[in-house]
This record gives sequence, structure tokens and C-alpha cells, in this order.
Amino acid sequence: MKYVIMFTSTPELDAAVPPERAQDVYSRIYEWFGANAQQIADSGAELQPVTTATTVRSGGDGPVVADGPFSEAKEVIGGFSIIDVPDLDAAIALVKTWPSLELPGVAVEIRPMVVDYSQFEK
Repeated sequence: MKYVIMFTSTPELDAAVPPERAQDVYSRIYEWFGANAQQIADSGAELQPVTTATTVRSGGDGPVVADGPFSEAKEVIGGFSIIDVPDLDAAIALVKTWPSLELPGVAVEIRPMVVDYSQFEK
């Protein structure tokens, strides 16, 4: 089963974590990707800051384009990967080893992917 895992944090995290601590966590993140390569279907990417985002959303006269993210949540998606594991329990076990989870305000969302589009056929 394929899942998207999205790595989130809060804007305050960068200010709260000393640079040497952040570097240590980044080093362990690279090790994590290497150690779990067989379960990672797509290594995903770290995302640029939210200040670079553009959002397209529905509007009364058609799609509206706006600068910046469109999110009601305080969390910021910092990156993502696609994992291929047998089930949700395996996804949870893998994500629990994500090095950044020891930092305050970090979360990883696990969301199943639609892999069989035939369910949408009429």
C-alpha cells in the first residue's frame, strides 16, 4: 500500500532550534532515508519556504490565483515522500523513527494514496 508522508512543523521551530541541533537532525534524516530506502517509493523533496507559495482556489468567476499558502492550519508542510509498505501499521512504525519527531512542534501526516482508479469508473 502506498502512503504519502508529509513532514510538518510550526513557523516557531526554526527560531527555537539552535543551528548545531538542526544540523544534527538533518544528518540523521539523510541516514534515515538511506536506511529505509527499500520502503520509500519516491524520496519526495524538501519544500521551499511558504513565502514562495502560490495558491489557486475556486472563486465565483473561476479560479483565483493568490500569493502565499492557503492553509488554515498553523503547521507548515516542509516536505514529503511516498512510501510503499504493507499496511498502516507498517507506515506508523516507519514514521515513528523519523528523526525530527524529537523536536518540538514537528508532526508527520500519513495519508493513503488512491492506487486503483477503477473505483471511480461509471
